[in-house]
Amino acid sequence: MIQIGDVVVSFDVLREKFLCNLDACKGACCIEGDAGAPVALDEVEKLEEVLPVIWDELSPEAREVIDRQGVVCTDCEGDLVTSIVNNKDCVFTCYDERGCCYCAIEKAFRAGKTDFYKPISCHLYPIRIGDFGRYKAVNFHRWNVCKAALLLGQKENLPVYKFLREPLIRKFGEDWYRELEIAAEEMKKQGWL
Repeated sequence: MIQIGDVVVSFDVLREKFLCNLDACKGACCIEGDAGAPVALDEVEKLEEVLPVIWDELSPEAREVIDRQGVVCTDCEGDLVTSIVNNKDCVFTCYDERGCCYCAIEKAFRAGKTDFYKPISCHLYPIRIGDFGRYKAVNFHRWNVCKAALLLGQKENLPVYKFLREPLIRKFGEDWYRELEIAAEEMKKQGWL
């Protein structure tokens, strides 16, 4: 692990290769698992603000869940997460004509309809952030549904931290990311990566 400010970064974030392969996985990270995506408390208001913009993109089942319990809920571990439909799909998941799922919030952002990209945990995936009070931990999450992304990342030689440059800057800032790049380059020179 390396430490940059109050953030501890797992070597796997620097060492592992990753590049999403939507053609292979069809966006499974938005529809698999036992709970919705982790949400920060300050993101709840943003999710509620964007709701009228994306409402028509959502499935009738997702709208029903949102009407009943809201955009977020508390999972079995006590964490705040996006609500899910039928113990599977995130309520913000939509499908295209190829059967690939996509985020209705991200689609609205890319169309210039909102300034909220999507929850940071989604934007950062496969990185997960642990909050331990005085410091945060940046870890690489291994999940079978991302096997094709690991293979494509290896083929393209794209480390996780480079693939996730934009969301890492969104979360920690440009100066922090520059320090991460410097640390990674130094580790390469010393043969650790």
